Amino acid sequence: MPEYRERLWASAWAFIVTALVIPASILVLAPISMQAGIITSVVLYGACVVLLVIASPLVTVKDGLITAGPATISVELVGDARAYSGLDARQQRGPALDVRAWMLIRGWIDPVVRIPITDQTDPAPYWLVSSRHPQKLAAAINESRRPAGGS
Repeated sequence: MPEYRERLWASAWAFIVTALVIPASILVLAPISMQAGIITSVVLYGACVVLLVIASPLVTVKDGLITAGPATISVELVGDARAYSGLDARQQRGPALDVRAWMLIRGWIDPVVRIPITDQTDPAPYWLVSSRHPQKLAAAINESRRPAGGS
C-alpha cells in the first residue's frame, strides 16, 4: 500500500514575521529596563516559534487510513482525490467551497487536495486539505483505494 507523510510546517516568512516581537518587546520595556526587554523578547520569540511548530499538523496516508491533523478516515469511505493549485486551489478554498466540508487549511500553503467522502452518514461531503505536494497526496490516496493486485 502506498504511504504518504507530510508535516504542514509554517513557511519561513511566518518565522521571520514573528521575529517582530523582538523589537516590539524591547521598545516597550526599554524605558523600564533594557535587560528585561531583551530577556522578554527572547522568551516571546521562542514561545512563538514553539507554537508555530506545535500547530503544524501531520497529513498521512498509511495502512488504509487517511489522517489530516486530528481527523482520520478509512480509504474505503472516500472517492477519487483531486489535487488543485494556483487559481483552481483558490476557487476550491473560496467560491466553490461547500460550508459542510471538513478543512485542514494553512494559509501559507497554496495547493489543496479535495477528498470526496462516500459515507452517506458523514455530514461532510468532502475534505479539503492543504499540501505542498498535492499530486503525491492525491496519488497515495487513490492508489490506497485500489484493491491489492488490482489495476
